[in-house]
Amino acid sequence: MNRPSSRLPRVALMVPSSNTVMEADFNRGLQGQCTVHTARMYMVETTRSAEIEMVEQYAPKAAKDLGTLNPDLLVFGCTSAGSLFGTEYDLRICRELGEMANAPGIGVLSAVGEELDLTGGRKLAVLTPYVEELTTSVANAAATETRQIAVAAGMGISDNVTLSDPTPDDILRFAKDSLAGHDFDSLLVSCTNFRALEAMPLLEDAFGVPVVTSNSAILSVIRKRLGLV
Repeated sequence: MNRPSSRLPRVALMVPSSNTVMEADFNRGLQGQCTVHTARMYMVETTRSAEIEMVEQYAPKAAKDLGTLNPDLLVFGCTSAGSLFGTEYDLRICRELGEMANAPGIGVLSAVGEELDLTGGRKLAVLTPYVEELTTSVANAAATETRQIAVAAGMGISDNVTLSDPTPDDILRFAKDSLAGHDFDSLLVSCTNFRALEAMPLLEDAFGVPVVTSNSAILSVIRKRLGLV
């Protein structure tokens, strides 16, 4: 990255307007390593049509606004929106938004794929707070030739601000209920507005498999891209 040595790297974060979790996870996870600067993309309902509207109408302005602060990295902070039309769509959208912000653009969905590849898992369980359509969309995007979906379950929440309501203990209970009887060797908990990062240790202890969450994945990839410890 070409930046003055006198300042920390700047991460430009784009989030759905009703997201209340991702910034908190970023500020905890990146404290002292870089600065995080956020723009919001209007979205109230977590549905396919609302996410398409967010990407097409509100994301470009957010990216251009963030470009004025000369960021070192642009993050498109919505897993399910990135999965709407598959991984190639996510890559294209993030590349185009990055060009608008004059910074490399990365998406949560692509970061999740990178982190899942590192687990070496072949039978993936997927948990989300979403409605069935978006849960299926994320699961399909996470599957590869060598990684099959063993089970996918969502909480059925469509009000975006409410996605943040389940506590880590709630997430653990939902996981135990949804995954009972299924054979899997890795677990993805999707959604940047879900308290999954806080629930990670509980889930790892309960199931004994590698756990990847939307926010843990993107934080890991940010550190790699920026060369952070």
